[in-house]
Amino acid sequence: MTHSTRPQDLRGIPAEAVCAQLLPWLPRQRWFAGKGRTIRGVEVVSAVELVRGDPGMFHLVLGVALEGTRGLPAAVDHYQLLLGVRRWRVDRLDHATIGRVGGDPAAGAVLYDAAHDSELTTWLLERFAAADAGDPCEVGPLVFQRCAERAPRGRLAGLVVGAEQSNTSIVFGDDVILKLFRRLTPGVNPDLELCLALAGAGSRRIPQPVAWFEADFEGEATTLGLLQEYLRTGTDGWELAKTSVRDLYADQDLLGIGGGTEPLHAHEVGGDFAGESFRLGVATAEVHADLARTLPTAIAGEDELQSLAEQMSRRLDAAAERVPELEPYTDRLRDAYRDLAQLRREDHPVPLQRVHGDFHLGQVMRTSTRWVLIDFEGEPAQPLVERRALHSPLRDVAAMLRSFDYAARHLLAERRTGQSGAPAPHLVRRAEEWALRNRDAFCAGYAKAGAVDPRAEPVLLRAFETDKAVYEVVYESGNRPTWLPVPMSAIRRLAERSPQSSPAG
Repeated sequence: MTHSTRPQDLRGIPAEAVCAQLLPWLPRQRWFAGKGRTIRGVEVVSAVELVRGDPGMFHLVLGVALEGTRGLPAAVDHYQLLLGVRRWRVDRLDHATIGRVGGDPAAGAVLYDAAHDSELTTWLLERFAAADAGDPCEVGPLVFQRCAERAPRGRLAGLVVGAEQSNTSIVFGDDVILKLFRRLTPGVNPDLELCLALAGAGSRRIPQPVAWFEADFEGEATTLGLLQEYLRTGTDGWELAKTSVRDLYADQDLLGIGGGTEPLHAHEVGGDFAGESFRLGVATAEVHADLARTLPTAIAGEDELQSLAEQMSRRLDAAAERVPELEPYTDRLRDAYRDLAQLRREDHPVPLQRVHGDFHLGQVMRTSTRWVLIDFEGEPAQPLVERRALHSPLRDVAAMLRSFDYAARHLLAERRTGQSGAPAPHLVRRAEEWALRNRDAFCAGYAKAGAVDPRAEPVLLRAFETDKAVYEVVYESGNRPTWLPVPMSAIRRLAERSPQSSPAG
């Protein structure tokens, strides 16, 4: 049974009591974007009762008021929560428990994140199954829609995937996976928009969309969740790349513990990843081509390139204030932005289109037959208008090149944890060799399938990669200081590179 419920009263539980439990719970969630900021208050903006009984489930939209902090004004962020309500505690849901309201167990209730309750999340799958293509299933303000000829099976147990940060995904059986967008921004989520466009173009480089649900939020139809095919044979690209690097480092001579002659090089190790990097480059170019065919495109004007270069330069200045290690390189890094601003449309047109927007090895999956790109929502911290804007596809390429650097050096960063001194020079050389080999292979694959060879666009690629590396420096300085040498190695390389040198090198 379903019906709308007043936010002030959730089946007899005062909304204020729920918010009091949420106040300390929210900052501990991986998907909460306001970490490190003081929460001024939590409000239940809307509540819909989805399942009545014990257990029960509500769909909540929460308004979380944050105090201003250095560089960030006071704000109200909005999140969606499937609130589970049970009379008694259940061991299997302890990790999802929010708290108890009411001191007397006979009269109180246990509140928890119902996304982790397979007994309740099947309700969502049943709503998707009840919808027909073009004929949505409506439950109060929630609207469930599905793609033509893609009805999901109902009554499948759901299991939360534990690796995500900004969202929560639930796998149902081995058929489909539902991504719940935790932080809400009014409008259509780019993940849904781009996946529908790519599916319409016949792309097999994405998990096929099955269904989605939405609700009106601040006057706009807003995406709440996306149901897609589950890639049960898929393996995360980051894990595959790390395995290749481990194989390289595992050579005894390379580690300096054997008595052989020459250490093995990246192309001589059984786990060489260059072939996969090439195929990933092909897949990326195919997706970019499909997006350019099905969604708007443009050519950047000189004023747009100058504005972009100015934005990058301002980000560099702000980063250098926060991370002193950047200061010696800022003048040479700024050269990359000056070169970008000086590109002339008549001599060097820069195509713009929709892109992935948050591209790295963790956003791709290798199935038994192909590479697949996932998570097209862009950088979640950016405003929706920015995530839906047109960009150069080389922005995605540059981001993937940075990801290869991270894969190559992650073991060196981990070895520094709890240790003193820099990693052995021969290990650094092998990391650089692995990164260069795979960066070049990716660009070669992209060039084979696409109209542009990234290596023929040194000005664009250098500017985008520099901007990304500057962002990484700020992030690592504040979150993982032992990883700071990873982006700083790129900063030194980019500061020394001339505009005509190979972007892959």
